[in-house]
Amino acid sequence: MENYFTDNEDIQLLFNNIDLTEVIALREGDYSDATEFDYAFTNAEDTREGYREILTLIGDISAQIIAPLAPDVDEEGCHFNAGTVTYPEGIQKSLDMLRKSDLMGFTLPRRYGGLNLPGFIYSIGIEMVSQADASLMNIFGLQAIAETINQFADEELKAKYLPQFSSGSVTGAMALTEPDAGSDLQAVQLKATYDESEDIWHLNGMKRFITNGCGDILLVLARSEPGTKDGRGLSMFLCEHDESLAVRRIEDKLGIHGSPTCELQFNNTKAYLIGKRRMGLIRYVMALMNGARVAISAQGIGIAQAAYLEGLEYALAREQFGTAIADIPLVYDMLVNARVSIEAARLLLYDTSLVVDLKFGYDEKFEKTDRPPSELREMKKYYTSLAALLTPMSKYISTEYANKVSYDMLQVHGGTGFMKDFNIERHYRDARITNIYEGTTQLQYVAAIGGVITGVMEPELDKMEALFKENFQKPFLKELREKRELLGKVVDFIKKKDDRTYQSYHSGKLVDMATKLYTSYLFLKYAPFSDNKKRTMAIFFEREMPEIEKNYAVVTSGKSVAIDEYAALLNESSQ
Repeated sequence: MENYFTDNEDIQLLFNNIDLTEVIALREGDYSDATEFDYAFTNAEDTREGYREILTLIGDISAQIIAPLAPDVDEEGCHFNAGTVTYPEGIQKSLDMLRKSDLMGFTLPRRYGGLNLPGFIYSIGIEMVSQADASLMNIFGLQAIAETINQFADEELKAKYLPQFSSGSVTGAMALTEPDAGSDLQAVQLKATYDESEDIWHLNGMKRFITNGCGDILLVLARSEPGTKDGRGLSMFLCEHDESLAVRRIEDKLGIHGSPTCELQFNNTKAYLIGKRRMGLIRYVMALMNGARVAISAQGIGIAQAAYLEGLEYALAREQFGTAIADIPLVYDMLVNARVSIEAARLLLYDTSLVVDLKFGYDEKFEKTDRPPSELREMKKYYTSLAALLTPMSKYISTEYANKVSYDMLQVHGGTGFMKDFNIERHYRDARITNIYEGTTQLQYVAAIGGVITGVMEPELDKMEALFKENFQKPFLKELREKRELLGKVVDFIKKKDDRTYQSYHSGKLVDMATKLYTSYLFLKYAPFSDNKKRTMAIFFEREMPEIEKNYAVVTSGKSVAIDEYAALLNESSQ
């Protein structure tokens, strides 16, 4: 590919046919920015073409500059010396190009030097950067930190720090995890103490596994309320990386070598409160994590796309038994399923990004309205609930597929794929972290199961059903309705059983059913725009409808042998 945007048939199909009217209206309002900023859009058509130009630029930079540097970035890795972290040379070059192209303030308002782009466009950008170099995404994709500052900080902090993010003169990090507080962020112990005489907070303690922890500006989750032990005692703080904040080490990792993962020591580090006390985990981290989960979904798809193209190129060129291995059924089965998986994950990610944009837009509109009408209140509530469901579903399926696609494409390469001479082994290593960080797949199940049980996606499925008018859609819709009925039955079964352990044990199966059902609806929605989309949809249906039936059968069987026997089995294994 010479350009990761214009040369990707599937991205082009979705970009050209997804309805952005509502998102653009919420983002641009009355286009008043055009009177103040010469790069602002003037109408809806101009906005969409502006989006296309920006994505074309990122697609070009990703393919022509970032991707060729990626193998050396992986080989060189990050450097650590006496507390100082240095990026690989290729990362520095790529960041410099992104800065010069004014692409570091993607979603920030123009008054702070940003581009005021919606998250939907950002997701496409992150996917392309990740396709080129997944580790660079872990720096480029941390713009959500600036977005969190924009959403929740006071005007003084926004005016000071957001222009720096927009110019690319600073990078950021979110410092959440600690040695004894990984997924369980309620256990965070890093202490925040208020100095009334200086009107400043001070941070003391440790953070671990911090992506780009060497960044200039950090958002830090810390315990501001002495004597508390749960999430209600945690607040969010902003601090600068100065001499009081020490990088103790960087991790030696399996993959993502161009992105430093740091252990940090805070030594009375000065910090500013973001928003209100006690709301750090309850509100601000949740917003930050949702943005991060969408970004990791895009990263997973980018890695999968890169791996698939490597596998396809190799299979077309490699001959065995007198034919290209791409013509061998057991090989083209892996290739075709890789493409179908990528398109499925991309459909869900782009739809999720759109919903998150609508949630953000209606939140902002609600806050600015003195007496919000009931319709606005309902729209805000609707998209908040839908975003809370789709975000973990997207993160789950995108990153699981990224691992599967990378695994299969290395298998297509055979023994050569195990060698560092081929890019596929890097993609295989890079993919592995995606279904771990920003919440493991198992935590995505936990995050999504409530929305599945309460039927949050049902109105959205109804909306899509109303669009299906073409004859070829009718048999597929019939099958979807049958599977939708199965999901309803399994939810009813879980409710009646009223067993929290049983529900938790099978939550992955319910979330998987809902995710694949929702994604199937999206396939049917966009199939009319392309013969290839009809083909990939048909394969997805053939592959996943039996999986929905299988999950239904397992959950409604009521059997719980593993639940009953796990303790005995694990105790025996540990002896």
